[in-house]
Amino acid sequence: MVFKRLLSKGGIPLEVNTIIQSDPARPGGLLTGEVVLRAPERAVELKGINLTLLYNPPQVRKGGGEGTKGDTIDHIHANGYFTLAKGAERRVPFAHRLRWETPVSETRGRKLSGIDLFLNTGVRIEGSDTQRDFDPVRVTTLPLHEAVLDGFTTAGYDHDRAAVHQLHVPDVEWHLSLRQTFLLTGPRPLELTFHTNAVGSEVFLREADRRHTSWEDKPPALRFVAAHHEVGRLDFIEAVRRWISDLDAVGQAQGAGV
Repeated sequence: MVFKRLLSKGGIPLEVNTIIQSDPARPGGLLTGEVVLRAPERAVELKGINLTLLYNPPQVRKGGGEGTKGDTIDHIHANGYFTLAKGAERRVPFAHRLRWETPVSETRGRKLSGIDLFLNTGVRIEGSDTQRDFDPVRVTTLPLHEAVLDGFTTAGYDHDRAAVHQLHVPDVEWHLSLRQTFLLTGPRPLELTFHTNAVGSEVFLREADRRHTSWEDKPPALRFVAAHHEVGRLDFIEAVRRWISDLDAVGQAQGAGV
């Protein structure tokens, strides 16, 4: 374990290490771990532990310090109101169910370029502002996502890069004000966006436009619906071919001025 030594304004030391589950979590599933605390020199009174799930914080490293920031996805709470005796160690577990719209950082064990997830552990101790530690978090695609992405792979598209924007998809029910888009490379660049809930995903497909981030400024997106229970039952390879064909038809109609 790698402990970060935190020091309050009054010189009170506290060693902190956050341990996150080794297997990747999934949207809608649990993210679990524990915060390990040590008081090496004297008793320390803790005033709270707050964990924040972030995406794309710049220059993050383990024990990265107070100045490292990112965009917030969600807040996780752990019990942090107690006194830690001198020389004592205490493990504070946490378990948090991720929202269905949580961005993913990998698919089938492959890291996605353009998206990094981190857990920011904030510990408040007597006489100090919140002290912080940072740890990488792995969140992987759901089986439904993988079935759709496999369909695009069969159609000749790669999906090794993704982007997260702070604005949600318009006209959908949302709980996180963000959206993640897979940037598909292949016969022509496409953008694929999943808006996922407990039933399945609304799947949005459009021509890629890297110049704009606003949903309305991008080319029109076609909307399709896929359910979690359809994985293994529905031929997603054929479905994706149909979706691409529908997008081609939209492009042809626009080109003809329809």
